[in-house]
Amino acid sequence: MNKRQKNSTQEPVSVGFVSLGCAKNLVDSQVMAGVLVTEGVALARSAEEADVVIINTCSFIEDARKEAADTINEICGLKRSRQCKAVLVTGCLPQRYGSDLRKQFPDVDAFIGVDQIDKVGEIVKRVAKGQTNILEISKAPSRLFEPRLPGVVFTGGPFAYLKIAEGCNHHCSFCAIPAIRGKHRSRRIRDIVKEAEQLLANGIRELNLISQDTTWYGRDLDDGTDLPSLIRELGRLGGTFWIRLLYGYPAGITDELLEIMAGTSQVCHYFDIPIQHSHPDILRAMKRGGTITHMRQMAQRIRNVMPDVTLRTTCLVGFPGETDKHFDDLLDFMTVTEFDHLGVFTYSPEDGTTAADMPNDVDPALSEERRDRILAIQKEVVDRRSQRLIGTDVEVLLEKSHPDDDTAWIGRSRSLAPEVDGAVLIANAASDTKAGDFVKVRYTRQLEYDMEAVIG
Repeated sequence: MNKRQKNSTQEPVSVGFVSLGCAKNLVDSQVMAGVLVTEGVALARSAEEADVVIINTCSFIEDARKEAADTINEICGLKRSRQCKAVLVTGCLPQRYGSDLRKQFPDVDAFIGVDQIDKVGEIVKRVAKGQTNILEISKAPSRLFEPRLPGVVFTGGPFAYLKIAEGCNHHCSFCAIPAIRGKHRSRRIRDIVKEAEQLLANGIRELNLISQDTTWYGRDLDDGTDLPSLIRELGRLGGTFWIRLLYGYPAGITDELLEIMAGTSQVCHYFDIPIQHSHPDILRAMKRGGTITHMRQMAQRIRNVMPDVTLRTTCLVGFPGETDKHFDDLLDFMTVTEFDHLGVFTYSPEDGTTAADMPNDVDPALSEERRDRILAIQKEVVDRRSQRLIGTDVEVLLEKSHPDDDTAWIGRSRSLAPEVDGAVLIANAASDTKAGDFVKVRYTRQLEYDMEAVIG
């Protein structure tokens, strides 16, 4: 009798996580892990070593749903071969499709929506006793979750994602997030600061503030709370660490926000502002018409206050009705603005969104061609900027040693966000170097989207 068979009638020894999708999903996985730990359930080092596997899913676009389905089928294969005892699927996929998933994934023991993640400990214990066919999903998500401190961090490095709000009040015509996650709801500053203090005490050196729209933070609280006031309070914590803002909205870049960012030493001069498009016709069709008046001057406004700022954006090509004229406008805008980092998605219709019923679909092959043209121009921008960096000095946060060289380390500068931008490869780290150290380096060479550097 093997170990798995021997334990088949006992309480689960451990739970493993597979977290898919964005950093906001990763935070939810961490919250669930914290619930399990405080309720006496151990965490496994990997899904392959776990008795119960939790798959926290994304369903934002078709590629995400395919990844979720493939992962669920793979983990259910472990259950069929008795390498694990139960499988739970949580997050956006069950929240969006509910009981319809039972037929598609009959081996899954429980489906949990985004409002029920604090019930994960109870549900894990139920499936461990042999219960199946569990469905815990609310119709309209409305809750906020505070991590049970000290929290669990899954990033694997000296950085963490600090979710400051949940849900979204924008209703972009291509996006299903408001239907999946509910209305925007902000955490209290005191709770965010308390979590930040705990993270810093545990060795985290970079706090990445995230939500569906960080610039909307506090508007639902009606007590004067806003993003500048949150940054001000985090800056008062003191010490050496970074604060980075991710997922902003063009119309939310206020003068006050720019001033507090420029005046708070811990804040990275970095903006992640998905613009989606530049042409007014397409922005109106996307129900992002409120950004039109902010678009053309946005980058220059920010650079006037923070000349060393790094700008990241995301755009969407192939939206219904996008003509060559519309695309050329976007191409020109990208060329002139010269974003430091850029991602491009091709449009795909999403059930339940208004764009799904719009006429004048763009041929997928043309959408792919447009994406490739933007990426080619962006590579030229990256190359020019990278060449200008060679020979300059910069502060880098060290994340991990290089897997192929004991003396080399991998880190990031303030201009590089974790997991989405490039990295800095440092060849001559000291023998006592450790993750979380800040070091001064000099850039020596460009490596595609990464940079090589030396200390000293």
